[in-house]
Amino acid sequence: MNFNNRYNFAFVNKTSKRMKKLLSLAASMCASSVLFAGGIVTNTNQSASWVRMPAQDASVGIEAVYFNPAGLMKLNNGFHISISNQTIAQTKRVENFYTGPGGGFGLNESLYEGKVSAPIFPSVYAVYKMDKFAFSFGFNPVGGGGGAIFEKGLPSFEMGVSDLVPSLASQGVNDYRLDAYFEGTSVFFGYQGGVSYKINDMISVSAGVRYVTAKNTYMGHLKSIELYNFGGGASWTPANAIMTGIATQAGGAKTSTAGIIAANAAFGDMTLVEAEAATIINATQRAQLEGALSAFGSATNVTISTANAVFAGAEAKYNATAYILSDQEVDNEQTGSGITPIFSVNISPSEKLNIGVKYEMATKIELTNNTTKDFTTGFSGATPVTMFPDGEKLRNDMPAMLAIGASYKVSDKLGASIGTHYYFDKSANYGKKLDGVYVENDKVIDNNLYEIAAGLEYNITEKLLASGGFLYGKTGVNAQDYQSDLSYSLTSGTIGLGGKYQINEMIGVNLGFGYTMYAEGEKTVDHIFSATGANIPALETYYKDNFFLGIGVDLSF
Repeated sequence: MNFNNRYNFAFVNKTSKRMKKLLSLAASMCASSVLFAGGIVTNTNQSASWVRMPAQDASVGIEAVYFNPAGLMKLNNGFHISISNQTIAQTKRVENFYTGPGGGFGLNESLYEGKVSAPIFPSVYAVYKMDKFAFSFGFNPVGGGGGAIFEKGLPSFEMGVSDLVPSLASQGVNDYRLDAYFEGTSVFFGYQGGVSYKINDMISVSAGVRYVTAKNTYMGHLKSIELYNFGGGASWTPANAIMTGIATQAGGAKTSTAGIIAANAAFGDMTLVEAEAATIINATQRAQLEGALSAFGSATNVTISTANAVFAGAEAKYNATAYILSDQEVDNEQTGSGITPIFSVNISPSEKLNIGVKYEMATKIELTNNTTKDFTTGFSGATPVTMFPDGEKLRNDMPAMLAIGASYKVSDKLGASIGTHYYFDKSANYGKKLDGVYVENDKVIDNNLYEIAAGLEYNITEKLLASGGFLYGKTGVNAQDYQSDLSYSLTSGTIGLGGKYQINEMIGVNLGFGYTMYAEGEKTVDHIFSATGANIPALETYYKDNFFLGIGVDLSF
């Protein structure tokens, strides 16, 4: 046992906690990364007709199955089908300006980019319309619908690891590296059925229900956390090996104090000074044990029994930290379901004006973990604490939503539409956490999100229609408490352009292109430097954009 060239142990006092936070942040990554147009957890881009003109809340076409079910009573009697698909790509960019203590150390990467793709985003609607009644069915991804890939991780993955460099600078460490990869999917499929009823020529109503099946998957790894030039050697050293070395030295000190106590239990009540005076240990042994106690943050005037407990605790802690810093993998699937009651009213004050109102009640969804591989984030005694405990249940609700829209026939060729959506985010439960503790939405959301849409349609000929529109979405999340590099909500503007070609009375084809621009968000990240416990704030900015391509066919019989 030799502590003359001991490590700087201070930085690992909080390493396990920092790594737990680092790993736990990944839990919400995918579900919050594959949402497109709509609220925080709700997709409203539910047809190719929406892509070409995103103000469909007073629609009286086949897509009204989703947007305005009561408006289906404006269809001709008969059977109607709409099938469409969207190909959607999203780019997410996070920039973090963390520079470490004194500004001399920071992240290897400052700009992180993630790709989200949904090559298949289907919407299927069917309606059987009679004089007074219409029966409808709809299928679509009401939430999620794509896959997210982060090939180089994110700032939250690296900030704690980067702290190892300044913490061990006295040992020669001047660089770090790690291999972080996460991939996931999230899709909430909705299976909707409804009945619409015509009260009179002016008013029709509808009631329906949507069955939502939710599925999130997470696969990835955190590997090869290494430090460069540890101990002055110009090479890469695994971080877990350094932790194991610390644990080994703690174990050696524990063995020495245990041997003293085993020789005579009464020796355990002595201090090291008293033990040296009684010639139980020599001056070198006392200096080594006192050095070890200091290195592990303990006073040196404690009894030998207390010292033994300090060393035993340190050995267990650093072995656990070494385990956490070792290569780990995750393979998790979360599934659940919920029910959404839906009500709507359609009002036609005149032949030119149509008004649609729809209310979707909140959908309570409880997900269950099915985990085959998991990240260990800490230990409770000797029991590993994992990120996705198999069988654990968690909430991931969809909020209630109120949609109101109006369409107006300006002339025989030109039509105008407006709409608004209001999401009751604050009263739902999104499973958000603050400092690792689940909290109600009103703790992280200041105002409910709302959207305003407007659009125009123009009949170039009897068969060809051109359209375009704009949708503005205003988020209400608390920037400091809600936003993170893995889960952020931004104010947005969506442009949709396209048209419809009516091949004949039975077949119509919709084609649309859409692009969503987001306002840049920012937050000051409070990062606790592991070695000292000091807060080192860092500015972090968020941005993303979406591209939509939608094509669909409407059939009437």
